[in-house]
Amino acid sequence: MHGADPALVRRAIETGEALPGSAGFSGVVDGALVRDVLGRRPLFVDAADPSTWAFDRRNLADPVSAPAGTVTALGDDPGGEPTWTLPEFAPTSDDERALTAVRDAVLDRVRLGTSGDGGSADDLAVAFSGGVDSAVVAAGVPDAPCYVAGFEGSHDVAAAREAAEAMDRDLRVVELTHEDLLDAVPTLVDALGRTNPMDLSIALPLFLVAERAARDGFERLALGQGADELFGGYAKVAKAPDDPRVAADTIRGARREVLATIPGQAERDVLAVRAAGIEPVTPLLHDDVVVAALELPGHLLVDGDERKVALREAARGIVPDAVRTADKKAVQYGTYVSRELDRLARQAGYKRRMENHVERYVRDLVGDGPVRPPDDDGDA
Repeated sequence: MHGADPALVRRAIETGEALPGSAGFSGVVDGALVRDVLGRRPLFVDAADPSTWAFDRRNLADPVSAPAGTVTALGDDPGGEPTWTLPEFAPTSDDERALTAVRDAVLDRVRLGTSGDGGSADDLAVAFSGGVDSAVVAAGVPDAPCYVAGFEGSHDVAAAREAAEAMDRDLRVVELTHEDLLDAVPTLVDALGRTNPMDLSIALPLFLVAERAARDGFERLALGQGADELFGGYAKVAKAPDDPRVAADTIRGARREVLATIPGQAERDVLAVRAAGIEPVTPLLHDDVVVAALELPGHLLVDGDERKVALREAARGIVPDAVRTADKKAVQYGTYVSRELDRLARQAGYKRRMENHVERYVRDLVGDGPVRPPDDDGDA
């Protein structure tokens, strides 16, 4: 079992409690495969033989993800109805109470030793982009070094340097090159089982930071994952109901739609970090934080142009105001990884006019032979 004591999981199964006080779990308990309601820990079964399972998809011949929230007897098809579903919480009417609950949960869980992983300060590093999410996590472990990856001149590196200086933190910059991407892509495709450019552009800087931290002797990497999904960090949530990317007609409804993406994102990020030989720690995805976030009214998620209102308030006095209020680009853009992966594809002859030109490039890059430049008519 990864992530929780089997006794806690048994109680959750018996009571139906979806958020029993863990940071996520997966594995086998009493002859059943289990994966928590938000899918924070990856779990796979073999499509041809569901009795064969693994935490690492590379250990199976035909791996498929066990759905989040399920409890399935070994050998049965894991695609049945979930045992747990994310609870519906009515929004708290008392703003002060809601903000206090978020602050208490966040600050408690970012402090070392309260994330349920049993680690110590000596083996922990922090993935740090200079935004409020990673800054709050870093504030909980003041002696841990911070790592950022990015190409020269990238937004994330600049933001991380400014934030680290403001917080008086040790920052270690992983300056990326095209060779880094070319070396890492095959490893990540193998670990993730994904070739789409969006997933790879997100996973690549995370993997390369984790690889550097592991090389420096650290065994765990603290991440700010989950903050955008829980606290209203996405533009499509802020613009609900006018954004066509969400069906909901309220900010809280749009946030709930986004929460459904956590299992796939967590699987990608956890597998990317583990592929580098280090274990991820995600304190902002602990059940205590999830419950506090789910009780927030919409205006404490998004208020005008400000997103993640409650989280920024929780960070007040914990991180400098310039860091607490800073806007940040998505990692794939802030590190320039998406841009440079596209550049590599075009340099290899995969032009933007071609459908899925970057993914076609990636698929050839990890194939048995060398990258095949497309024919003049656009066919690879």
